[in-house]
Amino acid sequence: MRRLCTAMIAVALLATFFPASVLGQEPAKLSFWSWRTEDKWVYDRMIRLFQQRNPGIKIEFIPFRAPEYATILSTGLTAGRGPDIIHLRAYGGLETFAAPGFIAPLDFEQVPELKRFPLQTIAGARSRKDGRIYGVPFATQTLVIFYNKKIFAQHNLTVPKTWEQFITVMRTLKDKGVVPLANGGKEGWTLEVLSGVIAPNFYGGTTFFEAVTRGQTTFRESAYTGALAKMLELRPYMPTGFMGVDYATMQQMFINEQAAMFIGGSWEIGFFKAQNKNLDFGVFPGPTERADQIPWVSSYADGNYGINAKTANMEAALKFIRFTATLEFGQMFTDLLAQMSAVPGVVVKNPQLQQVQAMNRKATPYIMLVGFRWQAPTGSTLLQSALQGMMAGTLTPAQVGEEVTRGLSSWVDAFRGR
Repeated sequence: MRRLCTAMIAVALLATFFPASVLGQEPAKLSFWSWRTEDKWVYDRMIRLFQQRNPGIKIEFIPFRAPEYATILSTGLTAGRGPDIIHLRAYGGLETFAAPGFIAPLDFEQVPELKRFPLQTIAGARSRKDGRIYGVPFATQTLVIFYNKKIFAQHNLTVPKTWEQFITVMRTLKDKGVVPLANGGKEGWTLEVLSGVIAPNFYGGTTFFEAVTRGQTTFRESAYTGALAKMLELRPYMPTGFMGVDYATMQQMFINEQAAMFIGGSWEIGFFKAQNKNLDFGVFPGPTERADQIPWVSSYADGNYGINAKTANMEAALKFIRFTATLEFGQMFTDLLAQMSAVPGVVVKNPQLQQVQAMNRKATPYIMLVGFRWQAPTGSTLLQSALQGMMAGTLTPAQVGEEVTRGLSSWVDAFRGR
């Protein structure tokens, strides 16, 4: 009996001081799929920290090209395979995989850290079908205007607050031989972003968002189409042949200081700095009609970390998911990527991101992503195509509103017959 007790104590001590693999047990191996190829170095670093504290778990981060990711993930999950940990889109993008039961629901007992997240952030991780939460939100994004401080200083320009001042700044830059805006229209999603920066201050921000998502109005509303018309005033200040300018070219024009401004999202901050360490830039919100107005900025939850419902390592996957909801994880994410982590309590140190944080005091939902990407055709698909027509001169703003409303009426009941 004494020998048996001694042996049991020895085994307990081994389990305490040595990893499972040393004792002959294979570690739980998890795969983590993502579309964030450019962030791999950060995720690898955070995974190493997790593994040091959880030696019985090994995680491999596998990113795919963003345009191909949804198809690859859908194919894998439909075939009953796919990753253990899934980088998920938010809102309707999450619903695509939650509704068929591909991803495991999470509750506050499994992931108690979720109780600290704001409801508006959790909304991007919640299924409309059953109201359950399916992921830990990973970031929030805000749509803004970037400007080159050196170019502004060279031409004695100050950051515009009103639309009239914005047009004056662009006209001055163009007269001096400087391309005012790097933005193009080859990819429709960049025009949707452009509308997300410019339009809210003219259609009424959250007031209109709530009215249109409740079915009290449609996108034919003159306040909305009039806001889109403001985008047409930007065309003279965009690059020559702007409808052929793609996203990568837009980025490079701003990074290489060939254009004074870039209309985009807060996710660009870290990328711009990484590409040109000497680039001195700031951010400002879309201009308002009057100087006494506080500007709206479009914002949204960017995505979530979820778990494959068929994972063979649910306990290990939950441990990692809980780690992604911690302040430590969120702080590393923000510090290393210069993006706003969705984890509450993160301290923002990057100066441009601090500006964005201040702007979010008057944030409005990024309208199509938050409100109308829940079924096909999505509001974003309809708007992007129509905006390309508008900016190319083949559609009027009123026709854009008509096309979007008519397309959405196939699944938005309130739009039918209106």
